[in-house]
Amino acid sequence: MVKQKSCNHYRAIADTFHPSKAIVVYPGDCLDLLKTIPDETLQLVVTSPPYNIGKEYEQKLDIEVYLQQQALVIAECVRVLSPRGSICWQVGNYVDRAAIIPLDAALYPVFSDCGLRMRNRIVWHFEHGLHCSRRFSGRYETINWFTKSDDYVFNLDPVRVPQKYPGKKHFKGPKAGQYSGNPLGKNPGDVWLIPNVKSNHVEKTEHPCQFPVELIERLVLALSNKGDWVLDPFLGTGTSVIAAIRHDRRGIGAETVPKYVELACTRIRQEMEGVLRTRPMDRPVYDPVEAGNCLTVAPWPKNIAKQKSLSEKTNKTDRITD
Repeated sequence: MVKQKSCNHYRAIADTFHPSKAIVVYPGDCLDLLKTIPDETLQLVVTSPPYNIGKEYEQKLDIEVYLQQQALVIAECVRVLSPRGSICWQVGNYVDRAAIIPLDAALYPVFSDCGLRMRNRIVWHFEHGLHCSRRFSGRYETINWFTKSDDYVFNLDPVRVPQKYPGKKHFKGPKAGQYSGNPLGKNPGDVWLIPNVKSNHVEKTEHPCQFPVELIERLVLALSNKGDWVLDPFLGTGTSVIAAIRHDRRGIGAETVPKYVELACTRIRQEMEGVLRTRPMDRPVYDPVEAGNCLTVAPWPKNIAKQKSLSEKTNKTDRITD
């Protein structure tokens, strides 16, 4: 819970940028907000922009026009980014006549032309989504992480995950017999399995493309320090600001849709009051078999079923051979 000395006991949510503020939700276009922010002010820019797929909050554009619009925003984000800062652009695929165009690849030249250096192309993997019948169902999006210089903030320890083999030891060399893993945990790598926000997710709102708080928490903890500014130019339901203030950073974002501005402010206030429900960062991904969920048992006769249950191991005799 974040408090200040005020009549409502909580920090106010401002609607315009000022260095003395801690939380800003700008009800308008992000380019208008960015014009009010001085050069090299912000430590982290993290966002999931519209994918140009015709959602209710966007107008589907020709891909070249869309990329030009994104380039304008990216250039302004680079201007306000501190020399040790990072930009994380989380995107999926643009679909054109049933063919997909990976937006991270299409946008890479824009970041490169701005002089940024890519540090990771993080694959965010999730296990639920739309089911396809003429191609494999999409189960990932990407987070392209860029820095402005080679001297950038990177805090690994706060985002380490449990070791797979915590008791493993070096078996030879000068460290033979010593534990080989870091006692704080291991580097999470560049493939992150984090559940996406679907209908039964604790964080689900009416927004159709909401990303989970824990995804942004990992970026906030790793790529910024306490007191730093975190910007989301396409704020949506306020997730990035929530992740920022949860870890004693300052959060700022812009949103053009009035109902999402209101929703973002409501969720941010709930976070400050300590009542916002979110999925914890350290919670393991749900395993329906281990949990004893009866829905893992196939309802159709065994002579019809082709797939095995998750708990059933494949025997050597089941494998297809030439």
